[in-house]
Amino acid sequence: MTDGPLRVGVDRRLCCGAGMCALLAPEVFDQCDEGFVLLLDPGPPAAAHAAVREAADQCPCSAITLHTAD
Repeated sequence: MTDGPLRVGVDRRLCCGAGMCALLAPEVFDQCDEGFVLLLDPGPPAAAHAAVREAADQCPCSAITLHTAD
C-alpha cells in the first residue's frame, strides 16, 4: 500500500470482539459495550497508518478493510 490517504472500513457483523484493533490503534478503533469494533476515524492521519495496517493484519475475523487512493 502507498503512503497516500488511507480509508478504513469495518464490518461489525464479522467482528468477534477480540479487541486487537483497539489495542494496536486506539486513536482509530474502540470497542462498544458489547465488545465489538467501533471505528473512530475512517480517514486516519499518516502517523497512524502503520498501526492501522497492523490492526487489520491481526484481526482474526478480517472485519477491517483498508483502501488507498492510488
